[in-house]
Amino acid sequence: MSGLALSALAFAAMLGMIFLRMPIGAAMLLTGFTGTWIVTGSTTPVLAQLKSLTYDTFSSYSLSIVPLFLLMGQFAAKSGMSESLFRAAADWLGHRKGGVAMAAVGACAGFGAVCGSSLATAATMGQVALPEMRRLRFSNALSTGVLAAGGTLGILIPPSVILVIYAILTEQNIIKMFAAALVPGILAAAGYMITVAIYARVSPDSAQVAPRVPYGQRFRNLARVWPVVAIFALVIGGIYLGWFTPTEAAAIGAIATGGYALAVGRLSRKDFADCVLAAASATAMIFLIVLGAQALNTFLALTQTPQAAADWVTQSGLSPWMVLALILACYLVFGCVMDSLSMILLTIPIFFPIVMALDFGLPPEETAIWFGILALMVVEVGLITPPVGLNLFIIHSLARDIPMSETYRGVAPFVISDLIRIAILAAFPVITLGLMRAMF
Repeated sequence: MSGLALSALAFAAMLGMIFLRMPIGAAMLLTGFTGTWIVTGSTTPVLAQLKSLTYDTFSSYSLSIVPLFLLMGQFAAKSGMSESLFRAAADWLGHRKGGVAMAAVGACAGFGAVCGSSLATAATMGQVALPEMRRLRFSNALSTGVLAAGGTLGILIPPSVILVIYAILTEQNIIKMFAAALVPGILAAAGYMITVAIYARVSPDSAQVAPRVPYGQRFRNLARVWPVVAIFALVIGGIYLGWFTPTEAAAIGAIATGGYALAVGRLSRKDFADCVLAAASATAMIFLIVLGAQALNTFLALTQTPQAAADWVTQSGLSPWMVLALILACYLVFGCVMDSLSMILLTIPIFFPIVMALDFGLPPEETAIWFGILALMVVEVGLITPPVGLNLFIIHSLARDIPMSETYRGVAPFVISDLIRIAILAAFPVITLGLMRAMF
Protein backbone atom coordinates (compact mmCIF):
# COMPACT_ATOMS: atom_id res chain seq x y z
CA MET A 1 0.00 0.00 0.00
CA SER A 2 1.34 3.44 -0.91
CA GLY A 3 2.02 6.03 1.76
CA LEU A 4 -0.74 8.29 0.42
CA ALA A 5 -3.30 5.47 0.48
CA LEU A 6 -2.25 4.48 4.00
CA SER A 7 -2.62 8.09 5.17
CA ALA A 8 -6.09 8.32 3.63
CA LEU A 9 -7.14 5.09 5.37
CA ALA A 10 -5.70 6.34 8.65
CA PHE A 11 -7.61 9.64 8.36
CA ALA A 12 -10.85 7.78 7.66
CA ALA A 13 -10.29 5.57 10.72
CA MET A 14 -9.48 8.59 12.88
CA LEU A 15 -12.60 10.47 11.80
CA GLY A 16 -14.62 7.33 12.55
CA MET A 17 -13.21 7.25 16.09
CA ILE A 18 -14.00 10.94 16.54
CA PHE A 19 -17.60 10.43 15.38
CA LEU A 20 -17.85 7.59 17.93
CA ARG A 21 -17.03 10.25 20.57
CA MET A 22 -13.46 9.25 21.31
CA PRO A 23 -11.56 12.35 22.53
CA ILE A 24 -9.93 13.99 19.53
CA GLY A 25 -6.47 14.05 21.11
CA ALA A 26 -6.68 10.32 21.91
CA ALA A 27 -7.89 9.52 18.36
CA MET A 28 -4.96 11.44 16.88
CA LEU A 29 -2.48 9.72 19.21
CA LEU A 30 -3.82 6.26 18.41
CA THR A 31 -3.79 6.97 14.67
CA GLY A 32 -0.27 8.40 14.75
CA PHE A 33 1.24 5.60 16.83
CA THR A 34 -0.55 2.83 14.92
CA GLY A 35 0.43 4.35 11.57
CA THR A 36 4.07 4.67 12.65
CA TRP A 37 4.07 1.02 13.75
CA ILE A 38 2.63 -0.10 10.38
CA VAL A 39 5.09 1.98 8.33
CA THR A 40 8.20 0.99 10.29
CA GLY A 41 7.10 -2.58 11.02
CA SER A 42 8.37 -2.27 14.58
CA THR A 43 7.11 -1.08 17.94
CA THR A 44 10.51 0.40 18.85
CA PRO A 45 9.89 3.83 17.18
CA VAL A 46 6.49 4.02 18.87
CA LEU A 47 7.95 3.27 22.30
CA ALA A 48 10.70 5.81 21.67
CA GLN A 49 8.04 8.40 20.78
CA LEU A 50 6.20 7.80 24.04
CA LYS A 51 9.31 9.02 25.84
CA SER A 52 10.89 11.58 23.55
CA LEU A 53 7.89 13.09 21.76
CA THR A 54 6.04 13.89 24.98
CA TYR A 55 9.06 15.58 26.54
CA ASP A 56 10.06 17.45 23.39
CA THR A 57 6.50 18.74 22.89
CA PHE A 58 5.73 19.89 26.41
CA SER A 59 9.16 21.28 27.23
CA SER A 60 8.69 23.92 24.52
CA TYR A 61 8.98 27.38 26.08
CA SER A 62 6.58 28.80 23.49
CA LEU A 63 3.73 26.58 24.72
CA SER A 64 3.85 28.16 28.18
CA ILE A 65 1.99 31.12 26.69
CA VAL A 66 -1.17 29.00 26.37
CA PRO A 67 -2.01 28.43 30.08
CA LEU A 68 -1.09 32.04 30.87
CA PHE A 69 -3.49 33.50 28.32
CA LEU A 70 -6.19 31.04 29.43
CA LEU A 71 -5.69 32.12 33.06
CA MET A 72 -5.85 35.76 31.97
CA GLY A 73 -9.21 35.04 30.34
CA GLN A 74 -10.52 33.32 33.47
CA PHE A 75 -9.56 36.30 35.64
CA ALA A 76 -11.13 38.69 33.13
CA ALA A 77 -14.42 36.75 33.29
CA LYS A 78 -14.44 37.01 37.09
CA SER A 79 -13.45 40.68 37.28
CA GLY A 80 -16.67 42.21 35.94
CA MET A 81 -14.99 43.71 32.86
CA SER A 82 -17.72 42.22 30.67
CA GLU A 83 -20.46 44.19 32.45
CA SER A 84 -18.51 47.45 32.17
CA LEU A 85 -17.83 46.91 28.47
CA PHE A 86 -21.42 46.09 27.63
CA ARG A 87 -22.85 48.93 29.71
CA ALA A 88 -20.54 51.50 28.11
CA ALA A 89 -21.28 50.24 24.59
CA ALA A 90 -25.04 50.09 25.24
CA ASP A 91 -25.04 53.68 26.53
CA TRP A 92 -23.55 54.95 23.27
CA LEU A 93 -25.39 52.67 20.81
CA GLY A 94 -28.57 51.51 22.56
CA HIS A 95 -30.80 54.35 21.34
CA ARG A 96 -30.26 53.25 17.73
CA LYS A 97 -32.31 50.55 16.03
CA GLY A 98 -30.71 47.27 17.10
CA GLY A 99 -28.14 49.26 19.07
CA VAL A 100 -28.05 46.93 22.08
CA ALA A 101 -27.16 44.03 19.77
CA MET A 102 -24.42 46.19 18.24
CA ALA A 103 -23.24 46.98 21.77
CA ALA A 104 -23.00 43.25 22.45
CA VAL A 105 -20.72 42.88 19.43
CA GLY A 106 -18.53 45.77 20.57
CA ALA A 107 -18.35 44.36 24.09
CA CYS A 108 -17.39 40.93 22.71
CA ALA A 109 -14.56 42.54 20.74
CA GLY A 110 -13.34 44.39 23.83
CA PHE A 111 -13.56 41.31 26.02
CA GLY A 112 -11.78 39.23 23.38
CA ALA A 113 -8.84 41.62 23.69
CA VAL A 114 -8.21 40.36 27.23
CA CYS A 115 -9.56 36.83 26.90
CA GLY A 116 -8.34 35.00 23.79
CA SER A 117 -11.05 32.33 23.87
CA SER A 118 -14.24 32.32 21.81
CA LEU A 119 -16.10 29.97 24.14
CA ALA A 120 -15.29 32.08 27.19
CA THR A 121 -16.26 35.27 25.34
CA ALA A 122 -19.60 33.81 24.24
CA ALA A 123 -20.39 32.43 27.70
CA THR A 124 -19.40 35.58 29.59
CA MET A 125 -21.02 38.12 27.29
CA GLY A 126 -24.12 35.93 26.92
CA GLN A 127 -24.74 36.14 30.65
CA VAL A 128 -24.45 39.93 30.53
CA ALA A 129 -26.16 40.92 27.26
CA LEU A 130 -28.87 38.28 26.81
CA PRO A 131 -31.03 39.43 29.77
CA GLU A 132 -30.91 43.03 28.51
CA MET A 133 -31.97 42.09 24.97
CA ARG A 134 -34.76 39.96 26.37
CA ARG A 135 -35.92 42.84 28.55
CA LEU A 136 -36.11 45.06 25.47
CA ARG A 137 -37.99 42.29 23.59
CA PHE A 138 -35.44 41.59 20.90
CA SER A 139 -36.33 38.52 18.85
CA ASN A 140 -34.95 35.23 20.10
CA ALA A 141 -33.18 34.64 16.79
CA LEU A 142 -31.31 37.95 16.79
CA SER A 143 -30.49 37.82 20.52
CA THR A 144 -28.89 34.40 20.41
CA GLY A 145 -27.45 34.71 16.89
CA VAL A 146 -25.56 37.94 17.57
CA LEU A 147 -24.07 36.60 20.82
CA ALA A 148 -22.96 33.34 19.21
CA ALA A 149 -21.33 35.28 16.37
CA GLY A 150 -19.89 37.95 18.66
CA GLY A 151 -18.24 35.25 20.74
CA THR A 152 -16.05 34.27 17.80
CA LEU A 153 -14.25 37.60 18.16
CA GLY A 154 -12.49 36.03 21.15
CA ILE A 155 -10.08 34.21 18.81
CA LEU A 156 -9.89 36.96 16.18
CA ILE A 157 -8.84 39.89 18.36
CA PRO A 158 -5.28 39.37 19.69
CA PRO A 159 -4.20 37.77 21.94
CA SER A 160 -5.54 34.51 20.53
CA VAL A 161 -4.63 31.04 21.77
CA ILE A 162 -5.28 29.44 18.37
CA LEU A 163 -3.00 31.99 16.66
CA VAL A 164 -0.27 31.02 19.11
CA ILE A 165 -0.76 27.32 18.31
CA TYR A 166 -0.66 28.04 14.56
CA ALA A 167 2.52 30.11 14.94
CA ILE A 168 4.20 27.30 16.88
CA LEU A 169 3.12 24.64 14.38
CA THR A 170 4.37 26.59 11.36
CA GLU A 171 7.37 28.22 13.11
CA GLN A 172 6.10 31.77 12.53
CA ASN A 173 6.67 34.88 14.61
CA ILE A 174 3.86 35.21 17.19
CA ILE A 175 4.23 38.99 17.33
CA LYS A 176 3.78 39.30 13.56
CA MET A 177 0.77 36.97 13.71
CA PHE A 178 -0.87 39.21 16.31
CA ALA A 179 -0.17 42.31 14.20
CA ALA A 180 -1.67 40.68 11.11
CA ALA A 181 -4.81 39.60 13.02
CA LEU A 182 -5.68 43.04 14.41
CA VAL A 183 -7.21 44.67 11.31
CA PRO A 184 -9.19 41.53 10.26
CA GLY A 185 -10.51 41.30 13.81
CA ILE A 186 -11.70 44.90 13.74
CA LEU A 187 -13.27 44.29 10.31
CA ALA A 188 -15.11 41.28 11.75
CA ALA A 189 -16.62 43.38 14.55
CA ALA A 190 -17.58 46.14 12.09
CA GLY A 191 -19.13 43.57 9.75
CA TYR A 192 -21.24 42.11 12.53
CA MET A 193 -22.49 45.57 13.50
CA ILE A 194 -23.43 46.30 9.88
CA THR A 195 -25.21 42.94 9.77
CA VAL A 196 -27.23 43.89 12.86
CA ALA A 197 -28.17 47.21 11.27
CA ILE A 198 -29.37 45.47 8.10
CA TYR A 199 -31.17 42.78 10.11
CA ALA A 200 -33.00 45.42 12.15
CA ARG A 201 -34.21 47.18 9.00
CA VAL A 202 -35.23 44.05 7.11
CA SER A 203 -37.05 42.71 10.18
CA PRO A 204 -38.07 45.79 12.23
CA ASP A 205 -39.91 43.76 14.89
CA SER A 206 -36.76 41.78 15.75
CA ALA A 207 -34.81 44.71 17.23
CA GLN A 208 -35.91 47.45 19.59
CA VAL A 209 -34.58 50.80 20.77
CA ALA A 210 -33.36 51.53 24.30
CA PRO A 211 -33.95 54.93 25.95
CA ARG A 212 -31.33 57.58 25.15
CA VAL A 213 -28.76 57.96 27.93
CA PRO A 214 -27.46 61.42 29.01
CA TYR A 215 -23.91 62.19 27.93
CA GLY A 216 -22.73 62.52 31.52
CA GLN A 217 -23.68 58.92 32.26
CA ARG A 218 -22.18 57.79 28.95
CA PHE A 219 -18.78 59.24 29.80
CA ARG A 220 -18.90 57.90 33.37
CA ASN A 221 -19.57 54.37 32.15
CA LEU A 222 -17.00 54.75 29.37
CA ALA A 223 -14.39 55.66 31.97
CA ARG A 224 -15.07 52.34 33.74
CA VAL A 225 -13.62 50.34 30.84
CA TRP A 226 -10.14 51.68 31.53
CA PRO A 227 -8.91 48.31 32.91
CA VAL A 228 -9.59 46.62 29.57
CA VAL A 229 -7.82 49.38 27.64
CA ALA A 230 -4.91 49.43 30.07
CA ILE A 231 -4.39 45.66 30.09
CA PHE A 232 -4.70 45.38 26.31
CA ALA A 233 -2.25 48.26 25.84
CA LEU A 234 0.14 46.73 28.37
CA VAL A 235 0.07 43.24 26.87
CA ILE A 236 -0.15 43.92 23.12
CA GLY A 237 1.64 47.27 23.24
CA GLY A 238 4.41 45.76 25.35
CA ILE A 239 4.86 42.99 22.79
CA TYR A 240 4.95 45.35 19.80
CA LEU A 241 7.30 47.81 21.50
CA GLY A 242 9.69 45.02 22.45
CA TRP A 243 9.26 45.44 26.21
CA PHE A 244 8.23 41.80 26.69
CA THR A 245 8.32 38.54 24.83
CA PRO A 246 4.83 37.10 24.12
CA THR A 247 5.22 34.65 27.03
CA GLU A 248 6.28 37.41 29.42
CA ALA A 249 3.40 39.56 28.21
CA ALA A 250 0.96 36.71 28.86
CA ALA A 251 2.29 36.36 32.43
CA ILE A 252 2.05 40.13 33.02
CA GLY A 253 -1.48 40.16 31.56
CA ALA A 254 -2.57 37.32 33.86
CA ILE A 255 -1.10 39.10 36.90
CA ALA A 256 -2.66 42.45 35.91
CA THR A 257 -6.09 40.95 35.25
CA GLY A 258 -6.01 38.88 38.45
CA GLY A 259 -4.82 41.90 40.42
CA TYR A 260 -7.69 44.00 39.11
CA ALA A 261 -10.23 41.28 39.91
CA LEU A 262 -8.80 41.08 43.45
CA ALA A 263 -8.84 44.88 43.86
CA VAL A 264 -12.53 45.16 42.97
CA GLY A 265 -13.45 42.31 45.31
CA ARG A 266 -14.35 39.81 42.58
CA LEU A 267 -11.64 37.21 43.34
CA SER A 268 -12.11 35.21 46.52
CA ARG A 269 -9.94 32.21 47.38
CA LYS A 270 -12.56 29.92 45.88
CA ASP A 271 -12.78 32.05 42.73
CA PHE A 272 -8.99 31.99 42.39
CA ALA A 273 -8.90 28.20 42.74
CA ASP A 274 -11.75 27.87 40.22
CA CYS A 275 -9.89 30.06 37.71
CA VAL A 276 -6.66 28.09 38.07
CA LEU A 277 -8.46 24.76 37.78
CA ALA A 278 -10.46 25.90 34.73
CA ALA A 279 -7.28 27.16 33.01
CA ALA A 280 -5.45 23.95 33.90
CA SER A 281 -8.30 21.80 32.57
CA ALA A 282 -8.43 23.71 29.27
CA THR A 283 -4.62 23.58 29.01
CA ALA A 284 -4.60 19.81 29.55
CA MET A 285 -7.19 19.35 26.80
CA ILE A 286 -5.21 21.56 24.39
CA PHE A 287 -1.90 19.88 25.21
CA LEU A 288 -3.35 16.40 24.65
CA ILE A 289 -4.55 17.50 21.20
CA VAL A 290 -1.13 19.07 20.49
CA LEU A 291 0.60 15.83 21.47
CA GLY A 292 -1.79 13.85 19.29
CA ALA A 293 -1.06 16.19 16.38
CA GLN A 294 2.68 15.72 16.83
CA ALA A 295 2.29 11.93 16.77
CA LEU A 296 0.14 12.22 13.66
CA ASN A 297 2.68 14.54 12.03
CA THR A 298 5.43 11.97 12.61
CA PHE A 299 3.35 9.32 10.85
CA LEU A 300 2.58 11.67 7.95
CA ALA A 301 6.26 12.55 7.62
CA LEU A 302 7.15 8.86 7.40
CA THR A 303 4.61 8.36 4.60
CA GLN A 304 5.72 11.64 2.92
CA THR A 305 2.04 12.55 2.54
CA PRO A 306 2.47 16.37 2.85
CA GLN A 307 5.17 16.41 0.16
CA ALA A 308 3.18 14.08 -2.10
CA ALA A 309 0.05 16.22 -1.72
CA ALA A 310 2.00 19.40 -2.46
CA ASP A 311 3.60 17.84 -5.54
CA TRP A 312 0.23 16.58 -6.78
CA VAL A 313 -1.36 20.01 -6.40
CA THR A 314 1.48 21.86 -8.14
CA GLN A 315 1.33 19.39 -11.06
CA SER A 316 -2.47 19.39 -11.30
CA GLY A 317 -2.65 22.57 -13.32
CA LEU A 318 -5.05 24.24 -10.89
CA SER A 319 -4.42 27.91 -10.22
CA PRO A 320 -3.15 28.85 -6.74
CA TRP A 321 -6.37 30.75 -6.07
CA MET A 322 -8.50 27.75 -6.98
CA VAL A 323 -6.47 25.55 -4.62
CA LEU A 324 -6.84 28.13 -1.85
CA ALA A 325 -10.61 28.26 -2.43
CA LEU A 326 -10.83 24.46 -2.18
CA ILE A 327 -8.81 24.46 1.06
CA LEU A 328 -11.04 27.12 2.61
CA ALA A 329 -14.11 25.17 1.49
CA CYS A 330 -12.70 22.07 3.24
CA TYR A 331 -12.40 24.10 6.44
CA LEU A 332 -16.04 25.14 6.15
CA VAL A 333 -17.08 21.50 5.84
CA PHE A 334 -14.84 20.38 8.73
CA GLY A 335 -16.23 23.21 10.86
CA CYS A 336 -19.66 21.58 10.78
CA VAL A 337 -18.37 18.57 12.73
CA MET A 338 -15.15 19.61 14.54
CA ASP A 339 -13.97 22.24 16.99
CA SER A 340 -11.58 25.00 15.90
CA LEU A 341 -8.39 23.86 17.63
CA SER A 342 -8.73 20.29 16.36
CA MET A 343 -9.24 21.56 12.82
CA ILE A 344 -6.06 23.63 12.94
CA LEU A 345 -3.94 20.85 14.42
CA LEU A 346 -5.37 18.19 12.11
CA THR A 347 -5.20 20.06 8.80
CA ILE A 348 -2.18 22.38 8.99
CA PRO A 349 0.37 19.53 8.48
CA ILE A 350 -1.37 18.74 5.17
CA PHE A 351 -2.57 22.15 3.94
CA PHE A 352 0.39 24.30 4.98
CA PRO A 353 2.97 22.61 2.70
CA ILE A 354 0.49 22.81 -0.17
CA VAL A 355 -0.07 26.55 0.29
CA MET A 356 3.66 27.21 0.68
CA ALA A 357 4.31 25.40 -2.61
CA LEU A 358 2.00 27.79 -4.48
CA ASP A 359 2.83 31.24 -5.83
CA PHE A 360 0.56 34.04 -4.59
CA GLY A 361 3.08 36.77 -5.34
CA LEU A 362 4.08 37.07 -1.68
CA PRO A 363 7.31 36.25 0.19
CA PRO A 364 7.16 32.88 2.03
CA GLU A 365 6.79 34.43 5.49
CA GLU A 366 3.94 36.69 4.38
CA THR A 367 2.22 33.77 2.65
CA ALA A 368 2.41 31.74 5.88
CA ILE A 369 1.01 34.58 8.00
CA TRP A 370 -1.72 35.50 5.50
CA PHE A 371 -2.84 31.88 5.21
CA GLY A 372 -2.85 31.59 9.00
CA ILE A 373 -5.26 34.51 9.33
CA LEU A 374 -7.49 33.12 6.57
CA ALA A 375 -7.51 29.69 8.25
CA LEU A 376 -8.38 31.33 11.57
CA MET A 377 -11.26 33.19 9.93
CA VAL A 378 -12.71 30.07 8.35
CA VAL A 379 -12.23 28.07 11.55
CA GLU A 380 -14.14 30.82 13.35
CA VAL A 381 -17.11 30.24 11.02
CA GLY A 382 -17.15 26.64 12.22
CA LEU A 383 -17.97 27.86 15.72
CA ILE A 384 -21.36 29.12 14.53
CA THR A 385 -22.35 26.55 11.91
CA PRO A 386 -24.52 23.51 12.72
CA PRO A 387 -24.49 20.76 13.80
CA VAL A 388 -21.36 21.18 15.98
CA GLY A 389 -21.06 24.95 16.31
CA LEU A 390 -19.75 25.16 19.88
CA ASN A 391 -20.74 28.80 20.36
CA LEU A 392 -24.32 27.89 19.43
CA PHE A 393 -24.40 25.32 22.23
CA ILE A 394 -22.86 27.76 24.70
CA ILE A 395 -25.58 30.32 24.02
CA HIS A 396 -28.27 27.62 24.01
CA SER A 397 -27.15 26.53 27.49
CA LEU A 398 -27.86 30.10 28.68
CA ALA A 399 -31.31 30.22 27.02
CA ARG A 400 -32.70 26.69 27.06
CA ASP A 401 -36.24 27.95 26.44
CA ILE A 402 -35.22 29.22 22.98
CA PRO A 403 -35.30 26.46 20.33
CA MET A 404 -31.97 25.74 18.69
CA SER A 405 -33.64 26.28 15.30
CA GLU A 406 -34.18 29.94 16.26
CA THR A 407 -30.47 30.33 17.01
CA TYR A 408 -29.56 28.67 13.69
CA ARG A 409 -31.84 31.12 11.90
CA GLY A 410 -30.47 34.11 13.79
CA VAL A 411 -26.82 33.29 13.15
CA ALA A 412 -27.23 32.77 9.38
CA PRO A 413 -26.77 36.48 8.43
CA PHE A 414 -23.56 36.60 10.46
CA VAL A 415 -22.22 33.54 8.64
CA ILE A 416 -22.87 35.39 5.37
CA SER A 417 -20.96 38.39 6.78
CA ASP A 418 -18.07 36.06 7.64
CA LEU A 419 -17.95 34.59 4.15
CA ILE A 420 -17.93 38.04 2.53
CA ARG A 421 -15.08 39.15 4.82
CA ILE A 422 -13.05 35.99 4.09
CA ALA A 423 -13.46 36.54 0.34
CA ILE A 424 -12.25 40.15 0.68
CA LEU A 425 -9.24 39.20 2.81
CA ALA A 426 -8.34 36.39 0.40
CA ALA A 427 -8.59 38.67 -2.63
CA PHE A 428 -6.65 41.55 -1.02
CA PRO A 429 -3.80 40.22 1.18
CA VAL A 430 -2.62 43.78 1.83
CA ILE A 431 -5.54 44.28 4.24
CA THR A 432 -4.12 41.52 6.45
CA LEU A 433 -0.44 42.26 5.93
CA GLY A 434 -0.50 46.07 5.80
CA LEU A 435 -0.16 46.73 9.54
CA MET A 436 2.46 44.01 9.94
CA ARG A 437 4.51 45.47 7.08
CA ALA A 438 4.30 48.95 8.61
CA MET A 439 5.46 47.72 12.02
CA PHE A 440 8.24 45.32 11.04
